[in-house]
Amino acid sequence: MPRTLNDIIPPSRRRQMEAEGPRETFAPMQTPPERPRGKVRGGGGRKFPYGTALIALIVVALSLGALHFFSGAKVEVTPATNAAYVSGSFTATRSAGDLPFEVVTINKEMVKSVPAESTETGNDPAQGTITIYNAQTEAQPLIKNTRFQTSDGLVFRIRESVTIPAGSPNAPGTVTVTVYADEGGERYNIGPSDFTVPGLSGSSAFDLVYAKSAAAMAGGFSGTRPVVSEATIEAQAPELQAGLETELRAEALKAVPEGYVLIPGAYTITYESLPDSAGQGNTVDVKMKGTMQAVVFPNEALAKAIAYQVVGTYSGQPVMLQSVDALTLTPSVSGTPSGDTYAFNLAGNATIVWKIEESRIAGAVAGKTRSSAQTILTGFPEVDKALLVLRPFWSQTFPQDPEKIKVTVTPIAQGEE
Repeated sequence: MPRTLNDIIPPSRRRQMEAEGPRETFAPMQTPPERPRGKVRGGGGRKFPYGTALIALIVVALSLGALHFFSGAKVEVTPATNAAYVSGSFTATRSAGDLPFEVVTINKEMVKSVPAESTETGNDPAQGTITIYNAQTEAQPLIKNTRFQTSDGLVFRIRESVTIPAGSPNAPGTVTVTVYADEGGERYNIGPSDFTVPGLSGSSAFDLVYAKSAAAMAGGFSGTRPVVSEATIEAQAPELQAGLETELRAEALKAVPEGYVLIPGAYTITYESLPDSAGQGNTVDVKMKGTMQAVVFPNEALAKAIAYQVVGTYSGQPVMLQSVDALTLTPSVSGTPSGDTYAFNLAGNATIVWKIEESRIAGAVAGKTRSSAQTILTGFPEVDKALLVLRPFWSQTFPQDPEKIKVTVTPIAQGEE
């Protein structure tokens, strides 16, 4: 007789199952009913992970923002240089031409106090420096003892004849000279002033030839004062001149116009003993004046003139000199130029640095691939090295708009070639 499940269930367990009621049974190999989706054992439905999704969105947004912030195109250029020894002749033209020049004038006074040796009664005229201007188209000669008069009627005179070069109202010719008061006394110790030339009154030159002083007149005295001997005054000259040269050179470098250079040797210094005066206590102030006239050149114009002589492949590109400290200038005619031309010799080492035009570089690489841009810049004579930067890293082409390409120039360190 076939056995059933009840035949193997103990009687006690069978009585308990009958008390609990009938149980659901399944046909053999029948799949149990599928539970509703979204439900878990123990009750409630599964919630959507809003927090995780928000964090993911923030990460994506920050990543895109970072890519945008750090994206871009940049070219870092190291300019080409050429170091060479210069030895040749040059000619510059005042304020014009391919190689123009300008003259910078610097005046300084120095005083040294020495013990008085005696006293004297004096009646000394004041003296000082004026610059005479000529706005005529022809040179203007002025004879010895020509008068220069202030608006207050004080008269000063030159003691040597001079000729002021021709000029124009916008660029008058100039000459700097020393003038002396017509009389002794302190009232001629005036500050910077304007002067007319009474001897030209009634002619067209009267309004076109005039003078100005940049510093005060000094030395005017009348009365009794302590003095020293001429030998004592002369003994102070070397120390005063050395001090004046140091100060004049420092002041001249400050006075060089922006973009210009002052080459060693391109200046002259004249010294003038000024009248001594009573110092503090029983001392005498020994005075000396130094005047430096320095010839300066535009850096780029001088660099071009040198490049044409020392760089065989040079064809007029914008260049500049890294430094002029190793150059020495020797004028063909000693002294400061009084005319419109200035001939000189240059000797020494010079480093010529090619100038980089950022817009030219940006325009050349705009729209090009990295490799094409590198090839193009290799053909630029002013470029020694070029570092191309494209972000993000997978970018391989520069923007079409040159304005979106940043070009930076790596400065050349002093002495670097």
